[in-house]
Amino acid sequence: MVTVNVAQRRARLVERHRLAVAADSVVGAVDAMIALHGTDPTAVYLSAWARTGCTAEQLDGAVYAERSLVRMLGMRRTMFVVPAGLMPVVQAACTDDVAKRLRRQLEKDLITGGVGDGDPGGWLRDVGSGVLRVLDARGGGASGSQLSEGEPRLRTQLSYSLDKSYGGTANITSRVLTLLGAEGRIVRGHRRGGWSSGQFEWFAASAWLGQPTAGGGLDGGAARAELARRWLRSFGPAPVSDLQWWGGWTGGQTKAALAALPTVEVDLDGQPGVALADDLEFCSAEAAAVATLLPALDPTPMGWQARDWFLGQHRAALFDRTGNIGPTVWWEGRVVGGWAQRASGEIVLRLLEDIGADGAAAVSGQAARLEAWLGANRATPRFRTPLERELSA
Repeated sequence: MVTVNVAQRRARLVERHRLAVAADSVVGAVDAMIALHGTDPTAVYLSAWARTGCTAEQLDGAVYAERSLVRMLGMRRTMFVVPAGLMPVVQAACTDDVAKRLRRQLEKDLITGGVGDGDPGGWLRDVGSGVLRVLDARGGGASGSQLSEGEPRLRTQLSYSLDKSYGGTANITSRVLTLLGAEGRIVRGHRRGGWSSGQFEWFAASAWLGQPTAGGGLDGGAARAELARRWLRSFGPAPVSDLQWWGGWTGGQTKAALAALPTVEVDLDGQPGVALADDLEFCSAEAAAVATLLPALDPTPMGWQARDWFLGQHRAALFDRTGNIGPTVWWEGRVVGGWAQRASGEIVLRLLEDIGADGAAAVSGQAARLEAWLGANRATPRFRTPLERELSA
């Protein structure tokens, strides 16, 4: 059995995640990571910049003009920006199951709320068809409020957990549109507002992409095998449990995906792992001496469930209570600190371990470059972590 040590895993992380040598394009950087986390809109720009040095306009061009990158719900019901060509794979491998769960839950809540005249499934399908008719009539995109004008049933209200402090009554607009997006019938198009805005116009998938993202005939099992292959190429070797967590799959789905691939078991310093059989060459036993500032929810630290081999003892300072990582400082393939942006625009950082004078100088240089790149833009993470809050104060 091949043994892969921590130093080799870190070296591969730096190489495969484009932290040492920049990708030649924004799409190339996203493809190297499979997808960029899109829950926090500013993180997409910062993740792309860290791997390419691109401008915000170049990323916008790929998303809005070329449409070679697209936002979609994917693994673990998380929002991602993915290469347009990979959308059918992610859809069949992950999002179809997400959509089924969303539809079941919404139909259940409609029954509880007395909506649908005894047929909430049919009622909901008809509302979805109404949304598509409105988009077709407009000949372009529309916000949720604009869609509600044309399809008033989107304003149907449901009450949730009224006996709880977080309970209340809300329109079903966002739930229906999220469901239609998860089913590949509509997509998030143009951004409404600045680069930190999480509001987008909705478009029919056929109008935005030229074809729907659903119904392509791709088998879910085959799609999961392809996504597992890509993940192992970018994130492997790794424990099987990391792949299962990342994909949001069941144990059976994960096992079947790996069984369809030429894989081998490896020893990860005493822990069992898996790798692609043709991907066991390691160019270096040590990670390149590269400093990188990655944003909150970057796909590198969020690519594994077991993170001690690159995170060390820094979890408490860098994660929130629900498992979201904040901005991190990297050196030689491991997390060594955190950073934040103050209201003045200044990038401040704190090293959580001694990385020597050369390492500290490289990190400071990256902070200066990021501060200059951000300019008047502000990047406050959607999910605040202890160190980020302290540094930004």
